[in-house]
Amino acid sequence: MLKYFLNKIGYALLTLYGVITVIFFLFNVLPGDPARMMLDQNENSEQLALIKKKYGFDKPISTQYLYYLNDLSPISIHSNNESDYTYLSEGKYNAAPLFSIGHNQLVIKTPYLRESFQKSGKKVSEIIANTLPNTAILALFAIVIAIVFGIIFGIISALYKDTWIDRVIALVSTLGMSIPSFFSAILFAWLFGFVLQKYTHLNMTGSLYEVDDFGEGSYIQWKNIVLPAIVLGIRPLAVVIQLMRNSLLETFGQDYIRTARAKGLSEFQIIRKHALKNSLNPVVTAISGWFASMLAGAVFVEFIFGWNGLGKEIVEALNNLDLPVIMGSVLIISTTFVAINILVDIIYAYLDPKIRLS
Repeated sequence: MLKYFLNKIGYALLTLYGVITVIFFLFNVLPGDPARMMLDQNENSEQLALIKKKYGFDKPISTQYLYYLNDLSPISIHSNNESDYTYLSEGKYNAAPLFSIGHNQLVIKTPYLRESFQKSGKKVSEIIANTLPNTAILALFAIVIAIVFGIIFGIISALYKDTWIDRVIALVSTLGMSIPSFFSAILFAWLFGFVLQKYTHLNMTGSLYEVDDFGEGSYIQWKNIVLPAIVLGIRPLAVVIQLMRNSLLETFGQDYIRTARAKGLSEFQIIRKHALKNSLNPVVTAISGWFASMLAGAVFVEFIFGWNGLGKEIVEALNNLDLPVIMGSVLIISTTFVAINILVDIIYAYLDPKIRLS
């Protein structure tokens, strides 16, 4: 089992290396000069040269690529020369030296995602740290809605197979899959946050934290998560319903289920004790993929509802061509996706005894 997971981690690192390479070259072939983006309208030739030297933009693309890998690597090599890009500056890197190699030193550090072009040199890691928790909370609420209601409606649909109840649930789940998230967000915000606001008491826009009316600090406003979480959870909910229904119907055809019925167990007992756990594998697969993709899929939902998360930050970075923020955000989302897939393999081993034995 240990060898299996070590192989998984090896494949995960290769995948992340591929993502890093694609991200770097994709955003470095875009038209425009990053140094000019940072200076905006205040540029002059001397400032431009200083910015290019500070961020390594004066080097060939291959050298910049090696710098980028060095910045992201937890173990990296840094120069002792203050004029070099890789100089181990305390304000730039959060590192602990291991040993020196000539005029360089090997260090262990947290990955450096560089600085924002537009936010006065603020570190990308700080921007992501401030916004990612909000997106994670939103995605967690959305996936809980999808799991709970998806399993319940999937069970109901399987129990009432080919009846009008089954057809209604199938129709609703099909509509949920076919409607884009940005359209659902606009529709829900208008209907429940404006038209029916006096009944729902929900806002069209708002984030997890809101500023006090008297400016004395911020407070958590949980009702603001209701609409974006429902909208974000609609599509995975539709998938979970259909997967749960089909998997449960397949499980109902197994011999041990017929034996359980012959013993006189009720349908509720059969589902709870025998059928449910063995029907969850495809649901776990779907949920793992959806949870990771929600971090990226929340972009439009967060922007429409004014939710201060990573998705909204990505939209603003795209509008301002803030490349380090975009690159760092994509890398964090990719890392989360890979980590969740490894976690799913562990969950599989718990749910399916055959996987544990193999």
